[in-house]
Amino acid sequence: MQNIRPSIADQDIVCDETAAPPTAMIVFGASGDLAKRKLFASLFQLSNRGLLSEHFYLLGAGRKKLSDQTFRQSAQQAIQERSDNLPSKEIEAFVSKLYYVSGDYGDISFYKNIKAKLIKLDKKYKIDSGDPASRESSHIFYLAVPPFLYITIAEQLGSVGLSCPRKPDSRQRPRLVVEKPFGRDLQSAADLNNKIHQCFDESQIYRIDHYLGKETVQNILMFRFANAIFEPVWNRNYIDHVQITIAESIGIEHRGSYYDKVGALRDMFQNHMLQMLALAAMEPPASFEADSIRDEKVKLLRSIRPFKLEPWSTSIVRGQYGPGVINGKEVAGYRSEPSVEPGSKTETFVAAKLFIDNWRWKDVPFYLRTGKRLVRKDTEVAIIFKKVPHSMFVSSGLAEAPRSGPPNVLVLQIQPEEGISLSFQAKRPGSKICMSTLNMDFNYRTVFGVDMPGAYQRLLLDCMVGDQTLFTRADDVKVTWQFLTPILQAWEGDDPAPYEYPAGSESFPAADRLIESDGRKWRKFSIIES
Repeated sequence: MQNIRPSIADQDIVCDETAAPPTAMIVFGASGDLAKRKLFASLFQLSNRGLLSEHFYLLGAGRKKLSDQTFRQSAQQAIQERSDNLPSKEIEAFVSKLYYVSGDYGDISFYKNIKAKLIKLDKKYKIDSGDPASRESSHIFYLAVPPFLYITIAEQLGSVGLSCPRKPDSRQRPRLVVEKPFGRDLQSAADLNNKIHQCFDESQIYRIDHYLGKETVQNILMFRFANAIFEPVWNRNYIDHVQITIAESIGIEHRGSYYDKVGALRDMFQNHMLQMLALAAMEPPASFEADSIRDEKVKLLRSIRPFKLEPWSTSIVRGQYGPGVINGKEVAGYRSEPSVEPGSKTETFVAAKLFIDNWRWKDVPFYLRTGKRLVRKDTEVAIIFKKVPHSMFVSSGLAEAPRSGPPNVLVLQIQPEEGISLSFQAKRPGSKICMSTLNMDFNYRTVFGVDMPGAYQRLLLDCMVGDQTLFTRADDVKVTWQFLTPILQAWEGDDPAPYEYPAGSESFPAADRLIESDGRKWRKFSIIES
């Protein structure tokens, strides 16, 4: 195995990390699972890296009645569980800036109390103080709550004046962060957008997809557009097909009642899968500005060829895991999971073949698959290049190679080990003609010697500095739901139940036929080792 180690000369390092301005973050659902698992630890890490302003505070808001002290203790415990080898003194200093207010999400008095608390805390932390350093400061409202509460909270914030700039002509515009799923289909997403837009302008809305915060997903743009050697071959002339995989070994865990109403197409495909597809296939943007990049993503998504209505099995297949074995341990099938309907038709696996009808990608198939309870966790974008058009080695006795041998494959590994791998043919030592496939691997952890920062760190910081590049725009949401809603409608009608696959497998026959009918095969789940 060949390892790539980058030059660390000063002239080779180009960095741009903007620290956050004075910020007040208001987290609805602050006593819930998302805040404890992701938000508190991510904000603390930003603080520990010197990227949070000293004029920062967090106000938790939720139904659960908590004192400031109890809320801080809960947050401190959550941070300590996810932040190794850091002095408790630093954590204590951070959580001292956390506050809490309780109430009912539908009660206007709750939001009046929040507004009164913000006025008091803004003064204490010198936010919007008139100082030039605070001119970009903002209130950020983070909705870490179930989706059915989004409209209620947005409307109530508008009713008490918290969705508008705090002063006329102020650049200090409140921001609204919304977690996925953003709607359940085209109509519900349109309704949600219309309601929220009555209170917040599109420039204030940050629809968060944590996959876009992962380092290797972001690196797709750098890899493609900062290197002259790849973009010339990034097209139908050189690429045979593309495979995008998000495989999870876990099941639905404690989310049975939620997942049974959602399924893999809504939970993973509409957002994570299509966003990675857009980054891998979009045209070069004019600049690295948010709307330039998002314009190209939307153009690409609009170019995806609609699925054939009949027969479904030639372009998209769904499955549901049954009983099986994961890491030597027997696990239950999906229908036996807690809070799942015994006769549920909810899919836990989706495989699809897509085509992009534009000049660059005409007739190049994109094979996408995502599933739960598979043999291993693996997320990657694999670019499979065409084989050489003519083998000159046949006359030397290699009658079958490399014309029918493995093609060059470029793999962008997203998780669990972030990295890049390129396979190519080379001569092996020894006899005159002896070829084999070699891999050139780049592993982030090995090369840079640090743990990769969490996706939420990147996204929270971008929100605070007002960078919407990695956040989904309204027209992006509309296009993806336009594409997928016909499938959802067919599956919810008389369409047959999902194929069952055993937990611990990589795939199942119906999903294999989708790619094998084209003379290709799914890649084996792989890990770029440290």
